[in-house]
Amino acid sequence: MKKTLINAERAPQPLSHYHQAMLVEGATRTLHISGQVPQSVDGTVPEGFEAQARQVWANIEAQLTAANMTLDNLVLVRFFLSDRKYAMSNRAIREEVLGDRDIAMTAIICGIFDEAWLLEIEAVACD
Repeated sequence: MKKTLINAERAPQPLSHYHQAMLVEGATRTLHISGQVPQSVDGTVPEGFEAQARQVWANIEAQLTAANMTLDNLVLVRFFLSDRKYAMSNRAIREEVLGDRDIAMTAIICGIFDEAWLLEIEAVACD
């Protein structure tokens, strides 16, 4: 699989570590991960945004593992945040979890299905 990062010169440049587009060529499998919520296997929802974000990332990694993939296979991540005040914490945790991995990304501020959930993340992975 070949991933080509695209940040068109005639469009605004990314504000942090992500890219405006990613061209994926030669992928043999594509995994669409439904919105993962901050809930553990036993139904527990952690207190606070950072704990919830870490739980969501753990759930994403579990889905990737079930498909024999890793965070390295992510090509697109969509964040749904319940409040704009979580944007910078979300960025910090995303950068902590993903490190130097390149992705395309969207962040949306919106109402979330369950008021206890402060975020939801969906993703696309390829290999």
